[in-house]
This record gives sequence, C-alpha cells and structure tokens, in this order.
Amino acid sequence: MANLRFEAVAEASRRKPLEVAAPKERPSEYFGKYVFNREKMYKYLPADVFAKLTDVIDNGSPLDRSIADAVAAGMKRWATENGVTHYTHWFQPLTGSTAEKHDSFIEHDGKGGMIEEFSGKLLVQQEPDASSFPSGGIRSTFEARGYSAWDPTSPVFIIDDTLCIPTIFISYTGEALDYKAPLLRALHAVNVAATEVCHYFYPDVKKVVSNLGWEQEYFLVDEDLYAARPDLVLTGRTLMGHSSAKDQQMDDHYFGTIPERVQAFMKDLEVQALELGIPCKTRHNEVAPNQFECAPIFEETNLAVDHNMMLMSLMKKVARKHGFQVLLHEKPFDGINGSGKHNNWSLSTDTGILLHGPGKTAEDNLRFVVFIVETLMGVYKHNGLLKASIMSATNAHRLGANEAPPAIISSFLGKQVSDLLEHIVKADKKDLFNIQGKQGVTIDIPEIPDIMRDNTDRNRTSPFAFTGNRFEFRAVGSEANCASAMIVLNTAVAEALTNFKKRVDALIEKGEDKLAAIIDVVRDDIRTSAPIHFDGNGYSDEWVAEAQRRGLDCEKSCPVIFDRYLDDDSVKMFEDMNVMKRNELEARNEVKWDTYTKKIQIEARVMGDLSMNHIIPVATLYQSQLAENVENMYAIFGKDEADKLTARNKKLIKEIAERTQVIETGVEELVNARKVANKIEDARTKAVAYHDTVEPKMGPIRYQIDKLELTVSDELWTLPKYRELLFIR
Repeated sequence: MANLRFEAVAEASRRKPLEVAAPKERPSEYFGKYVFNREKMYKYLPADVFAKLTDVIDNGSPLDRSIADAVAAGMKRWATENGVTHYTHWFQPLTGSTAEKHDSFIEHDGKGGMIEEFSGKLLVQQEPDASSFPSGGIRSTFEARGYSAWDPTSPVFIIDDTLCIPTIFISYTGEALDYKAPLLRALHAVNVAATEVCHYFYPDVKKVVSNLGWEQEYFLVDEDLYAARPDLVLTGRTLMGHSSAKDQQMDDHYFGTIPERVQAFMKDLEVQALELGIPCKTRHNEVAPNQFECAPIFEETNLAVDHNMMLMSLMKKVARKHGFQVLLHEKPFDGINGSGKHNNWSLSTDTGILLHGPGKTAEDNLRFVVFIVETLMGVYKHNGLLKASIMSATNAHRLGANEAPPAIISSFLGKQVSDLLEHIVKADKKDLFNIQGKQGVTIDIPEIPDIMRDNTDRNRTSPFAFTGNRFEFRAVGSEANCASAMIVLNTAVAEALTNFKKRVDALIEKGEDKLAAIIDVVRDDIRTSAPIHFDGNGYSDEWVAEAQRRGLDCEKSCPVIFDRYLDDDSVKMFEDMNVMKRNELEARNEVKWDTYTKKIQIEARVMGDLSMNHIIPVATLYQSQLAENVENMYAIFGKDEADKLTARNKKLIKEIAERTQVIETGVEELVNARKVANKIEDARTKAVAYHDTVEPKMGPIRYQIDKLELTVSDELWTLPKYRELLFIR
C-alpha cells in the first residue's frame, strides 16, 4: 500500500514556481485600484456629497444620512464598471476572523424583469443574523436580530465580484458584537484626551490620530504535506513531531535569500494587496525555516486593523494558488520560533508625531516627556489587562519561549529616555525650572538627542518597547485581530491623559504656572509608573521575581488572565472612556473562555484520534515486522547465536510495547479529563479545568509519539516529518 506521506513529499518536490505576470504600471499607479478612495469619491460623487463625506472622514462629523443615496449610487457605478455584481457588509465578529453575507444588486423592476439597484439604506445598515455569532449571552439564540452599520472612515473595497463595505456589528439593544465598534470608541477617546493635552503646548491642534504599523509573521508549508497532517488541518499546529536534525540553529534563514517559489507567492500577494490599498513595504525571511514576514507602512489604526484582516484572508487565498498553505498559528512547530505580529503604535497630530523628540524648544521637549510618561502610566495601571488583550490558547505557546517577550508586561525605554526621566525626577525642583516673572518658566530639561531607530537600542525581550518615535507592542500574536490590543492600549492611554489633564488643571486653578504644574504632575507619574520600566533581560528568572516584587501581573494561566477585563479598574476605565460597558465586557469574557475551551478540546480530540488511529497502528505494525524477523532468525540460527543477533530487535519490540502502552493510557486519561471538564456549565470554570487538567496531559503523550517517530521504520510513518514540512523544495 502506498504511503501517503511519501506521495505528498514527492508531489511537493515536483512543484515549480508559478509564473506571476508583473503589472505594467508602477505600484503607485495601481495602488488602491479596487478601493473607493478619495480619488474615486471625487470622480463618482457630486461635489457637495464629496465635501460632506470627507468632512465625516477627516473631522469625525456626524454622517448626514441624506447623502447616503448619492454615495451608494456613486459606489455602485464604480463597482459595476469593475465587474461587481454583489455587495456585502464586511465586519469583524468575536470569532476573531471576518464575516460577510453577499447580496446581489438585482431587484424586481415591477414589470416582470430585474434592475440593478443599491440604495443608501442598503449601504448604511443591514440586519445580519446575530444568533449564530458569539455574543457571550448578550443575545439569546432565539433572538436573532443584529445590525451592521457602515464605517465611512474605512474605505469600501472590491474582492472578486463583491463590493465589501466595512461595518460595525451591534446587537438589537446596541451592545457591540464585534471588534470595530469598541475600537472606534477607543480611538475617539484617545483623540479627545490627547488633543486637550496637546493644547497645553500647541493650541492650534485639531485632532490626534492613533497610528499602527503591524508586522505580520507567518509560516508557509506545501499544501500536499499540510493535507497529510490532520493536526495542522484541524488545529493549525503540529501536535506531534520530532525536531529536525537541522532547523534554525545555524541562523541561516533570517534575512536569507527568499526561495524562488516563495518569492513568486510574495510578488503575487503584494500586487493584490497594493490593489486593495494595503501599503505593503517589507518582506523577508524570518528566523525559523519556512517563516516569513510582511509589513506595511504606518496607517491610521482603524484602517490598519482592517488592512491586516484583509491581508490575512488574502494570504490564504494567494498561497493556495501557489501550492502553499499559510500557517498563522503562533506556534505551529515545537522547538523553533513561533510567529508574532508586532504592533508599532504611535500618536500624531496634524502638526507632527507626539512621541517624537527632540523639539526645538524646552516646551516641545516637555511635550515629548508628557506623552511618553502618560503612555507608561496607562501601561502600568493596566498591565494585566494589556496582557489579557493579547492572550489566547494559541499565543500562550509562544510567549516567554525565548523567541518572544515573556507573559509579563514591561516597557523598555533605552538609555537616552531613561536618563532623561531620571534627571527630571532627581533634579531639585528649583534647579529643574525657574519662574521668571512674566517670562514664565525656563525648563532645565537637557537637549534630547534625535531619537532615531539607529541610535536607540532595542530589547527583544520587552513586550512594550520604545523604538524611536513609537512603542512596539511585541506580545501580539500572529493570528490575532490587532483591534483587541489596540482597544485596550488606546483606552488606557486616553484614561491616563484625561487624569493627567485633570490634575494639571487643578494645580493651575490654585495659581500655579502652567508649565510648573505640568512638570509637577509628570514627576509624580514618572515615580508612579517606575515599576513598568524595565530595560533588562525579560527572559531571566530574576526578572520574574522582580516583577512580582514590583506588583506587576505575573499570572500565566490563560483563562485566569482574562479575569483582568472584569477588574474594577478595567470596568471603570472602559465605562469612563465610553468604550464598553460592564455587560459587554462580561459577554466578551464568556466568548474568550468558551473559545479557549474549544481550542484545547479540539486539540485533545485530534491528539487522541491520531494516537489511536495513526501512531499506535503504525508502531504495532513495525513491531510485528520486528517480531517476525526475530522468529525467522531463531528458525535459521541456533538459539545462542539468535539470542545475540536479535537483541536489538527484541529491545525495540519491548520499547514500542512500553511506549504504545503509555500512549494508550495517556489517551484514556485525556478522554476522561475531557469528560469531567465537559460537565462543567460555568464558562470560566470549564476553561480553567481545560487549562489545568486537560492540556497538561497532552505533553506526555507527545513525548512518547516523538520518540516512536525515531524508532519506527521511516517507510511506515504516515505523517510528514519536520524535516519535510520545514524546508520548501
């Protein structure tokens, strides 16, 4: 009987790079080809409608529904010229992926025929079935009504023959059932809070924008090998597999020459991404074999989140065309680096980047200090919540594994900024600033050298590192929706800035000079947030002990970490900043606990099935072959000589018997643990049970399977091995 593994390996080795025709235009000429951007708006909308719509996008003005029909008509005309026949409200439910229901433009014309129609009503709002999406109890199954509502700040785009309209998704009673609605609220909160603080320094600032630049890491594997690994297909990661003799230990893959087939895939992906307005800038080999990265130019955070969700979907589609499967799981292979999605975050105004130094004046430098320190305050106060925002059953495998930051949130600032903050705290107040009558305050803040990427050191063990003009949130997982982390971060910073302004204003009302008041509050906040500031080795055991001493959240259990969403400080922050209410947070946690349980449940079932249906049958077949060989040796040779000649095979027969027995017992215990956990009704308690009693039973089973992989004859082993999965041919 043919071994499907060998057939898959052979098929993968025969694959040649797919020819990808290069566009005749320059990227700048086809960028946004399938996006209803400003250029298209100007062309297809009446002048007054264009002005009103751009005012909504630029200034956050309320959407005038009276223009909806004209906007819809212009969109439809542009779309049909590009071969579009359907439209959909594209949203981001709590599943972690995207959702869409396609409707055609056709309507009855009242004369027995059809016409193409797309009204403003259909553009602005739809009513998708909300009962089948996770709601955490906000919606009962029999209560199906939910609404999707157009987000005009994220441009409409075309995928194949469908016009995709980015929308929020809310329940009939108004609660958010998605990621976009609370993200938009968080971005509004940070805009309001940061703009008010900016007015201390720049009275003419009108708006503060949160920016995001994500770095998407991913693995590619041949689709034939992928199909021969049920664990990859069903869970996104290999639940078993012995390390390859060579993997990443030679450090020869990182920034190495991109394989020809992968280069063709990347080229195709970039062209299609650019046509969708996704500004892909960087591509390269990552550290692990078959691991790569794609990164865009910075964008406004809401748009960047949408673009990342679009790209992840596009990657899977383009990869299949090139004979690959994309793996976005944070740890698809044991023993080598996993994949993250670093979120580079910053704040900017219509006049510049708030986190960028130096300024030309002492006040400008003080502005830099204020926004750095208040960001640290937000991260410090809500460090456990930030960890909860990036935690998942999949990302838990990656964090702290010597390739990613640990599961303790801290912030690296680098020597220049650290020295600056230390100077502000330690300098005598009289020396730090001098009140000079009507001239105001002279601030003794040393000139800040230009903090550029090439002279600000980096700390790869830091989850939240300052890297020149932005913070890099490195703990975000590769398959995560960036919105989860961005909701918490922007809300936390908005709260910190709001509290900062209240305290400064209180001092000013008491008669203190404005700049003196700002420095007083900044000095207090530098001291308060000091525990979150750590420039050392985040992998060390000493740091864990030190972090506990500092009062940072050191919890490692994924389901327990989710509790941070329901802490009093977290609920107060979200409600005060008008981002989410308690019932929305409770509902999201129900979804998180349920998702965690199901992820581990699926993995446990797959491991049990593969153990009993693949591993043990193959091992016992090889054992039988060895036993037959032993019998034949005794038939041919005398006992004394056969005892010597069969010693190795008899040893292997015994080893296989012992290992398969341990596997069988382990699977039985795994099944029983699952059965016990499944009887628990409370979502949190069940998730904790799966973490504490089910997941730990999988490791010992894997250990025995991986040992058998080295023992059993290669020609009998049915599952593609790491040495075959990890090196594209």
